[in-house]
Amino acid sequence: MADEGTLSNPAMTIGRRELLRFGFAAAAAATVLHPEESHALMKVPPRQLSFVNLHTGEQVRAAYWSQGRYLREGMREINRLMRDHRNGAVHPIDPRLMDVLFHLQHRVGARGPIQVVSGYRSPQTNALLHESDPDGVATHSYHMDGKAVDIRLPGLPLRTLHKAALSLRAGGVGYYPSSNFVHVDVGPLRRW
Repeated sequence: MADEGTLSNPAMTIGRRELLRFGFAAAAAATVLHPEESHALMKVPPRQLSFVNLHTGEQVRAAYWSQGRYLREGMREINRLMRDHRNGAVHPIDPRLMDVLFHLQHRVGARGPIQVVSGYRSPQTNALLHESDPDGVATHSYHMDGKAVDIRLPGLPLRTLHKAALSLRAGGVGYYPSSNFVHVDVGPLRRW
């Protein structure tokens, strides 16, 4: 039997929609920044990166993060530059990868654009590359998820770039001296 003060009184009953609304409102309230935190975040300069795609020659300088959020337009420009140059397929690049590149560039003090050897790879391109180099190209590469990039920085020895990428401990780091690039991804921590 229902307690008179709760379920039997229609005015005291909370419907499913009201409960969901209350839950969403509580979750939103929990994410609101304290005024001091909000003010401090406003003082942090935007994060921007410069790239040159070595296959297309395109260059982009884009602010991708500001005031605690990733910027849609900046990420759109980066996605386009890092597209699969073999077939033009564009895929969203994981913003965390941009954070890794931002910190990496600051760690080594590089000022020039990041040279992109390979960004996003479509499944078709990855299969083609894997077929020609089964040991050098993973069957399901993080490139296919927009979570990896092969890079070099002008004027910086590849070995220095590799060591700096490892020191970030932010994901996978591969060293390819014969191809003159370092692979960086936001997958599990590993090295090769």
